[in-house]
Amino acid sequence: MRVSYREIIQSLISECPFGIDMDAQVKGNPPTMASSLFLTNKEQGDWAEEIVLRAINEYSEEYRALKYGRADSMAAGDPGFSEFYTSYQNELNTVGKKPDILIFHREDVTQIHAHSIQNEELVHSAIAAIEVRSSSFLSTKYSAFMDERNRRAESECERIRNLILREPYSETLKEKSPPIHKMIAEASADTFKELDFRASSWSSSQTLRELSKYLKDLKSQIKILHKRDYLGIVPKVEDIVLVNRWIQNFGVPHYYLQVFFDKAYVIPFRNILELIADPKNEGVIFSVESDVKNQGKTTIKVDISVGKEILRRIDMPEHQSVLKELDRGRLLFYVTFKGGKGYLDSTIFFQDIVNGT
Repeated sequence: MRVSYREIIQSLISECPFGIDMDAQVKGNPPTMASSLFLTNKEQGDWAEEIVLRAINEYSEEYRALKYGRADSMAAGDPGFSEFYTSYQNELNTVGKKPDILIFHREDVTQIHAHSIQNEELVHSAIAAIEVRSSSFLSTKYSAFMDERNRRAESECERIRNLILREPYSETLKEKSPPIHKMIAEASADTFKELDFRASSWSSSQTLRELSKYLKDLKSQIKILHKRDYLGIVPKVEDIVLVNRWIQNFGVPHYYLQVFFDKAYVIPFRNILELIADPKNEGVIFSVESDVKNQGKTTIKVDISVGKEILRRIDMPEHQSVLKELDRGRLLFYVTFKGGKGYLDSTIFFQDIVNGT
């Protein structure tokens, strides 16, 4: 018997190592005031959605991308925000987290639908659902920077290793700690990252003091190699149950699409769940972190190289500062984005999203 998409996702979440409660409810009081950072991030997210939407619709005559998730401009501190926040929580707890964009066959979309997706039957007919995430990086420049950082660290490891293996340090280390001496002697550029030893503070002779310093310097360079060196496609852990809730309601295949300021990458939600279910992948192709842009919430950062480059280029948008005056007279300054263009990779769009291969 053919297993449905709903069943596959439900099964994968049950195997998720984060102990996700399928019946978890969103609770909490509404925030009382927005911040400049929050408003800038919201503007950037709205811009990223528009870039994806236009890239699909300008390219394809057969398919139509429509905005679906909440697009309200209301923020904490605005009149009526408390009621809006409560309504949104109720939606998350019943319908689930609506994806930002739905993709349809054009023939299924009328002019009315193009302005507002209210019809549940239409939602069921979507061929793909896209959650758009944005990031304030140029992915190509970041990758080049990290490659150079790692090369420098590996070069330094090699230089320090060669110093340690000279006399009188080599013989001294062999006497003090044969395992560390053997480990360092057998290391190479490909294995420096795997070295793990305790750098002792020896001080009873000049040689031992210098050897201790070299070992600490080597340890410092190894720490650099341990740092995450990739940008990620970023789902929040708490969103997994909410995305699943929507999928169980509508059964539409779901994708995460991460937009940078120069490119965008896509990965199926199913693949994310499969990756994080294997502990061997943590620290290699995904990490679990908390960061400011996501309000300190726990996020999964999946290496973008696991995804596919669906927008092979993005033209930089214009940006400007905007002033928002709150009721109490507080002023918030934030950044808005306008323009730019994304260039769709049609092969990835058709093979990975439309056909789901």
